[in-house]
Formats: sequence, C-alpha cells, structure tokens
Amino acid sequence: MRFPFVLDVETPVYLAPMAGVSESPFRRLCRRHGADVVVTEFLSAEGIRRDNPATVAKLRFGPDERPIGVQIFGADPDAMGEAARLVTDVFQPEFIDINFGCPVKKVVRRNGGSGCLRDLDLVQQVIRAVARSTHLPVTVKTRSGWNEEMRDPVAIALRCQDAGARVLSLHPRTRTQMYTGHAHWDEIAAVAQALDIPVVGNGDIKVAEDAVRMHRETGCAGIMIARGSYGQPWIFDQVKDLLAGRPKRPAPATEEKFRIALDHARMVQDYEADAVGAALEFRKHLGWYVKGLPGSADLRRRLHAVNSFGEVEGIFGDYLQHEERWRDQVADADPGSREGELEEVER
Repeated sequence: MRFPFVLDVETPVYLAPMAGVSESPFRRLCRRHGADVVVTEFLSAEGIRRDNPATVAKLRFGPDERPIGVQIFGADPDAMGEAARLVTDVFQPEFIDINFGCPVKKVVRRNGGSGCLRDLDLVQQVIRAVARSTHLPVTVKTRSGWNEEMRDPVAIALRCQDAGARVLSLHPRTRTQMYTGHAHWDEIAAVAQALDIPVVGNGDIKVAEDAVRMHRETGCAGIMIARGSYGQPWIFDQVKDLLAGRPKRPAPATEEKFRIALDHARMVQDYEADAVGAALEFRKHLGWYVKGLPGSADLRRRLHAVNSFGEVEGIFGDYLQHEERWRDQVADADPGSREGELEEVER
C-alpha cells in the first residue's frame, strides 16, 4: 500500500513517538541508524494553541529528521483542529499524527490518548476536525480498545479510516493492559486485512528478528519500534538488513556502543539549554546503552549518579581501560549473584 508521503522504501520502519525519549537528538540518531520515519513526542493540543513554551520547544526538528510526523493529543475537536492548523503553518511536517493510544493516567483523565477509545464517535469527530484543518495527511496511532469488554480493533480502525485517517498504527493491547501481557499481533493482521490504508504494526519488538516476524505474520505495511530502540538505535539498520534478505549486521562492540552513546549525549547537550537538567534526564539512556554488559549493574549505578556529560566520558573510559577486570568480576561472582544481575538487566 502507498503511504501518503514520500518514502524511498517499500516497508518503512518507524521510530515510535515516546514521551521523554523520542526527542529531536534521539530521532536524529535513529535516522542515522536506519529509521525511515520518525514522530515527535506526543504534544498537547491545548499547549500548542496556547503557545506554551515547553510544548512549542518540543516541536523543533531539523531537515535530517524528515520524513517526520508531529503527534498531537486531546479530546476537544476544535482544539485539535486549531493545533493541527498551527503545526501545519509554522512547522510543516510530513504528516499530523493523532494519539489515541497513550495509557498514562494524567492524559486519560482528560479523556485524551486512549481515553478517547471509550467514545468512538468522539474519535471520529477529532479525526475529522484535524483533517479539515490541514492539507497534510492525518494518521492515527491507537490501541485495541479501552478494556477487554470494549476490545474491537477492527471496528476502531474502520471508524478511523472512515473519518479520514490515511495511515493507522496499532499497538494491540488495551488501555487497561498498559504494557503488561503480550501484544496480540493477530489483531494487526485482522486490521491490515480490513483496511484500505497502510497499517503499521507496533508492540513487543525487542530485537530485529521480532520486527521481521511481525511483518511476515501480519502483513503490515510498516513496522514501528518503540522500547526496542532503547539503547540500541542500530536496531533499525538490522531490521532493514533482514527485510532486504541480507545477513543482519552485528550489534556494535562495547567501544563502539560507548561512542554512539557519547555522540547521542553531545547532540542532547547541543540541543538543550539546561546542561545539568539534560544530563540528569539522559541518565536513563545511559542505563539502556550498557544493558547486558559485564558488570552492568555497577556500571549503571555509576552512570545514574552523573550530573554532567563530562563525567560520562570518564566512566566509559575507565570501563574500557579495565574491561577485563569487569569480566573477571562477573566470572568470579557466585551463580546467584550473576543470576540476579541478569534478572535486573532483563527487566
């Protein structure tokens, strides 16, 4: 199926919109490592229309991030339409994406995100209001329903298509599931069969092989990677290798992982005005980059205490200089200790 914006690949691999993660530096990094499409963090329609400085700051993106979608959320059709018009006029992304999937309480409490799924008439009103307010393609990201009793992804998807959605991304969990249980990929397949527009599959992609298996099992037109990108932006290149029938390139060695992490850190430092705040916020990324390394539990503890980006380079340098010592510590640890570390890494 044809996507409503220019792509040079048959099966695009998206970086999912993720609050506090898919900020501009990470989007740019993932584009460098093979992501075909990126989407901003979800942004409040009210914040956009009221010109809230924090919200507007998150709308910034560079030419190396295109094609990019701006994702907005809200339950007031008029506000959503006005926000879409402002984003179109001022920022001119490739598409406007509507969030009907966020399960977070503070969003749902205002009927935003997946809260809208309790009222499919409202879902359609929001989509139509946004579509009337922009010449850009309007896309939708949704879940399979509010709860198990209201779980009907095909009906939801058909309502979205009828209201004017040009692409639909499905995370096949309900809002009440949050991120527990497993994603029902069979629901992605059912939606892909039912719709005339491209369907993008999302959920439970941890390694490149998961993405290819989802594509094969569901027939989805595109693949969206969320938490699977944490600490491994190279997953996009790996997925594209497998989709093209090439051998999957290996994950970078430790030194290269650290180089990528430091490149990411420098991009954040250049992007953010508050250097200390940016370093504190970046700690989570550091924890993800070192996941699975020998001694990663101790390494994470050190990285989660940094207050500046300069400290990160020193910690990485020390680890590389004494990498054998870290390996020996793990080898000498009793099985119970090692088991506990691995369990922590996998959480």
